[in-house]
Amino acid sequence: MQHGKYRFIVGFLVFPLALYALFVVWPFIQSIYYSFTDWTGLSPDFTMVGFDNYTRMLDDDTFWSSLQHSLTFALLLPVVVLGLALFFAFMLNVGGRGRKGAAISGVRGSSFYKIVYFFPQVLSIAIVALLFQFAYNPNSGAINSALSAVGLDSVKPEWLGDPKLALWCVMAVLVWSTTGFFVVLFSAGMASIPKDFYEAALLDGASRFTTFFRITLPLLWDTVQSGWVYMGILALGAESFAVVQIMTVGPGGPADSTNVLTLLVYQKAFRDGQAAYATTIGVALLLVTLAFAAVVMRLGRRERLEF
Repeated sequence: MQHGKYRFIVGFLVFPLALYALFVVWPFIQSIYYSFTDWTGLSPDFTMVGFDNYTRMLDDDTFWSSLQHSLTFALLLPVVVLGLALFFAFMLNVGGRGRKGAAISGVRGSSFYKIVYFFPQVLSIAIVALLFQFAYNPNSGAINSALSAVGLDSVKPEWLGDPKLALWCVMAVLVWSTTGFFVVLFSAGMASIPKDFYEAALLDGASRFTTFFRITLPLLWDTVQSGWVYMGILALGAESFAVVQIMTVGPGGPADSTNVLTLLVYQKAFRDGQAAYATTIGVALLLVTLAFAAVVMRLGRRERLEF
């Protein structure tokens, strides 16, 4: 009987594992291999160059600035996005009290707020980037027009044209476009927490602050940890690439102030015809992503709470 069970498990897994190896693992292996060559991406011919690409990468100032920007996204975006999402989800689910005979409920109008927060998820990230590009326009954009309307004509920044502001403008767009997803994720987790816990805390005189940190956050910690890793991967990967590619001048400007590793990989591979060097940067990005996930999982490790 046991033998038949193992044969069933192996037979069930062999096909999806083969697909995973073919479309996920094998491209990683190919990228690592090509990083030791001088392949241009335009010709099938190449030669092995050893660690030359890695030496070049370590001496590349653009790589280090792009790495700094990517790490800024990975470290700050999860804090801001998850913090906002936890606050909004808590208020939408258990932040209101004493309405319609329910001891625990969301704030008034929570159903409408859920739609508002989730709305950015309906839009493509490319559309979001284009909309905010128009909004940031220093001459006719919505933001500077609003400043003029309230009498702040002297305070009209260049936004995406200012090297000191451009990166933060991009980060604001990423916060706006991703927070809604985590509001929904955390709301689903909070809905599974028994209301009895909150009602018992209320009887003991607990405040919203206390119930959040003593009940909600500990019971939701596994979801928060997974969201932290996922948000970090988004910040290091496709989301940051799309916004920077569409919104910024260059793209990656001004003066490389918004360049990120994913955009640098794209530029080297498709603009400069340096596919081998691009894969080298891709390998570095892979290592950074794995290190980020490992650190978050290690620092966030705690005893599992069940209810």
